Amino acid sequence: MSSLTGIAASNGIAIAKAYKLAIPDLSFEKKNVEDTNSEVDRLTKALDISKSELEKIKEHARTSLGDEHAEIFSAHLLVLSDPELINPIEDKIKTDSVNAEFALDETAQMFIQMFENMENEYMRERAADIKDVTKRVMAHLLDVSFPNPALIDEQVVVIAEDLTPSDTAQLNKQFVQGFTTNIGGRTSHSAIMARSLEIPAVVGTKDVTEQVKQGDILIVDGIDGEVIINPSEEQVKSYQQKQEDFEKQKQEWAKLKDEPSVSKDGHHVELVANIGTPNDVEGVLNNGGEGVGLYRTEFLYMGKNELPTEDEQFDAYKSVLEQMGEKPVVVRTLDIGGDKELPYLELPEEMNPFLGFRAIRLCLERDDIFRTQLRALLRASTYGNLKIMFPMIATLDEFRQAKALLLEEKDKLTQEGTDVSDDIEIGIMVEIPSTAVIARQFAKEVDFFSIGTNDLIQYTLAADRMNERVSYLYQPYHPAILNLVHNVIEAAHAEGKWAGMCGEMAGDSIAIPILLALGLDEFSMSATSILPARTQIKDLSKEELASYKEQLLSMNTADDVEAFVREKTNQ
Repeated sequence: MSSLTGIAASNGIAIAKAYKLAIPDLSFEKKNVEDTNSEVDRLTKALDISKSELEKIKEHARTSLGDEHAEIFSAHLLVLSDPELINPIEDKIKTDSVNAEFALDETAQMFIQMFENMENEYMRERAADIKDVTKRVMAHLLDVSFPNPALIDEQVVVIAEDLTPSDTAQLNKQFVQGFTTNIGGRTSHSAIMARSLEIPAVVGTKDVTEQVKQGDILIVDGIDGEVIINPSEEQVKSYQQKQEDFEKQKQEWAKLKDEPSVSKDGHHVELVANIGTPNDVEGVLNNGGEGVGLYRTEFLYMGKNELPTEDEQFDAYKSVLEQMGEKPVVVRTLDIGGDKELPYLELPEEMNPFLGFRAIRLCLERDDIFRTQLRALLRASTYGNLKIMFPMIATLDEFRQAKALLLEEKDKLTQEGTDVSDDIEIGIMVEIPSTAVIARQFAKEVDFFSIGTNDLIQYTLAADRMNERVSYLYQPYHPAILNLVHNVIEAAHAEGKWAGMCGEMAGDSIAIPILLALGLDEFSMSATSILPARTQIKDLSKEELASYKEQLLSMNTADDVEAFVREKTNQ
């Protein structure tokens, strides 16, 4: 038995055997073969197994994520059936008397180079398809296990260096009991999606992939951030009890599902959820969400070979709005860049992508992409209570340009005879310190603010939130952060506007009393955090907390703030 400590990223306890999600070693040696027919048979068998896997993955993606996500696997299946690729591999085996691995690699590299050098964007994108599918075929030729998270059909804990959003989206929570990674933090995309899927997760363990072997029994404690490898019977029993206690706690929280979010002294706030796909809405409603405070639309663009069409986007936005009924849905326009890349856009490499060409900056330059999204949103606006916000706004000019494009597309649709709501609020995410500092100027022009603390904290304290070596500087309770948040809320209220928060800080049990004290109107968080937050708020007095506001804002350190909050709220 051994244990690792990481970051508790998603509540709950998981006990199951380990499933290591890692690309295997695909190295091989060139060999001369005498029986070329047998070698061709090996290739055919590897192709057939790969096709069978992709069919299952495609069907899983269609069921859990929708047709648009399934189409990437249709493209992969076409590659595996393309005689233009397969015939040259077979010919090389027969003509050069070489092993199937060498023939596959030589032929694939030739096609990849050829496609990557083409001017046509669509044809260049085919290179990525060939890379993906030939890795799968190579793994079967070498008889090594190829990771397929969508094909997991038994109870496991997934182990990985990290999980991409597309990896996480393939996880079936019926079988995946939890996961743990080497890197990441509470605000990493894998952690956020784990909370959406409601599966326990511990991230940032540094070396879990080295410490754990395939099939080891693991306990993942997503409450306290512990991973126990091959536990004793006593430990298993102890954690099974902890698991039962947590389930009972969830049942208590569930009693508040249909209750408003009201403090002990009658002050109402909105508790809403962050989502990434229309499938997440069920979790919002099941957890008593009063709306959607952040719909991350970039997941419509990821895991694909090309940009989503206007109609594909319209269908997704319409689905979310219809499911939420009259409840507000705040949609963030495309936020790509930084740690979220789209291979088919071929964005230039940057020294510091988090501070580079991303989000609204990309959208204003590539207004063809932006206008398509805006049209889809406007067309969907009549199906619910839509609010639109622009990310990464640094200047008033950026907001004005983005709003002008939105109004242009609204006018075009109206002239075409398409119904568009006249009651769409337009706001911004406040995630850049300069925007928070001059929030009073912005408040005169926007309809609302949503404070994105995940980025605001790392930009204010100059600390990459994905870098474990400076993770100690990622301090949500730092007085500088509290003062910026306060400034934004005060600016909004001075103009009769509302201020929300869609960073992970909004669901943090220490931050919630602080944010109540500062007067935050809307708290947007992972759906699974809503009921615990509602339970906490009903025991807090907003007026009492507000009396401590000046003390909180004048403290010297984050530790001082945390200690003060714990003392005053008995945490």
